[in-house]
Amino acid sequence: MSHSNPLQRERLMSVLLAGVQLSHLMDFMIIMPLGPEFMKRFGLTNAQFGAMVSSYTLASSAMGLLGLVWLDRFDRKRTLLAIYAGFILATLGCGVAQSHSWLLLARSLAGACAGLMGAVIMAILADVVPPERRGRAIGTVMSALGLSAVAGVPAGLGLAQALGWRAPFWAIGAFAALLWLCLFFVLPGVDGHLTEKSGGARGPSLTTLLAPGFVLGWVLTFSVVFASFLLIPYLGTYMVGNLGVAQADLTWVYLGGGAGTLLMARWVGRLTDRFGPARMLAGLLLATMGPHLLFTHLPVSPLPGVVVAFVLFMSLTSTRAIPTIALVTSKVPPALRGRYLAVNMAASDGASGVAAWTSGLLIATSPEGALLGFGHVGWIAVAVSALSLCILWALGRGAVALQSAATT
Repeated sequence: MSHSNPLQRERLMSVLLAGVQLSHLMDFMIIMPLGPEFMKRFGLTNAQFGAMVSSYTLASSAMGLLGLVWLDRFDRKRTLLAIYAGFILATLGCGVAQSHSWLLLARSLAGACAGLMGAVIMAILADVVPPERRGRAIGTVMSALGLSAVAGVPAGLGLAQALGWRAPFWAIGAFAALLWLCLFFVLPGVDGHLTEKSGGARGPSLTTLLAPGFVLGWVLTFSVVFASFLLIPYLGTYMVGNLGVAQADLTWVYLGGGAGTLLMARWVGRLTDRFGPARMLAGLLLATMGPHLLFTHLPVSPLPGVVVAFVLFMSLTSTRAIPTIALVTSKVPPALRGRYLAVNMAASDGASGVAAWTSGLLIATSPEGALLGFGHVGWIAVAVSALSLCILWALGRGAVALQSAATT
């Protein structure tokens, strides 16, 4: 890799890191459709299964906060390899689980590693890829979300049906182990942030992260994710109960949404490089308001109409993370980037959990299974997106002061 063209190196690195993200997303998403099997096999209640699902993101959020202490102190390649090895062992541990407690512990360990992996991946991209090409690289990595929906989860479910519920975890573990070897032999060392800190000039202190501009970056990430996850966890129930979509057709609806997200992620990455992350994020925040209101107020509709509305909703909403990450990484000096992004991932995971809980308080279910109040939640999501625009404006206004703080 060291002898190839820089652009080829960046593309290969982006593909490998996208593979890491894909393995983590498949591991996270596969647990939900396997819920009935787990509840039957281990005798779980709805609350126990819900705790198993949420343990992944809660552990990820907690470890993100702990990463604030140490994540920039080592070569990023070695850090990623160590954390990814922990993730692989935890995933394989899910495949050999003999009890609910065992599975819960393995899920928590996998989630803890996954949160730190995401922070290190984005720090590597920010350190290695120049700002003018960073959006495309982040778009490549973020396209793993669409790919996991289009191919990963259906393949995992097929394995579970053919070979049993343990097979998807073994397959994900084997895929991740292969990626680990590729990263070991192909990814170069990423230690520029250590050189910066050991140079003649005194590097930025950890307290610099408490500067208002840096805190605004975390608040922006929280608000963007919060607006999305007010709606996303309940879309399947809403389509079946309110829009008349058959349960068997949900697979095709989600495949369409995943394909749209996969294609949109690459396009948004290129546009982020062309117009800048702040403008691109502002455009996406505005562009998602219409689909949020349209989908949450949609009447009973033919399946093709629901698919079109869902693809529009998911492809625009899911790709808002690309310019958000590109923007916040550009504001942070390399010596603090890993720790900053660890807290940023914690803010993202925390926002998804709090938003889903908030929606649960605001939505009721009719005796027929329809969601009541989902339209009101759509308006709240639009209001939070508007608030995100205000935070984005404030972050832009404070950019000069932020850069000044980073050098003190």
